[in-house]
Amino acid sequence: MEYGKLMEVAREAKKMAYVPYSNFRVGAALLTKNEKVFTGCNVEIASLGATNCAERTAIFKAVSEGETEYKAIAITGDSDSTFPCGICRQVIVEFGDDIDIIVDGKDGLVITNISELLPHSFTGKDLKELK
Repeated sequence: MEYGKLMEVAREAKKMAYVPYSNFRVGAALLTKNEKVFTGCNVEIASLGATNCAERTAIFKAVSEGETEYKAIAITGDSDSTFPCGICRQVIVEFGDDIDIIVDGKDGLVITNISELLPHSFTGKDLKELK
């Protein structure tokens, strides 16, 4: 799937965001290596620690359907260049260090990679080295 189309799907997902506290909507569209797309939106809860970001919502949906190999994730928020938070970066890199990150920028799509956003990450590979 072309990244522009993936972003359109993320923009549609953003419309479903439940954000009664911040009023800041985020949508995500996750592209698997099998060319399936899973969407997510942010869901805010009064106890803010229970809030879930759009990126993690999309990933958790994919995992729950047996999909754990990803090509890219498109993310769009209510401001330009809404990049994934630290927790989402850690969740994304869990599934590979070659996943493209696409965000809506002021002048068009910004494309980067999870390895660039989270260099020197701690992953399951580090745990395997302990055995």
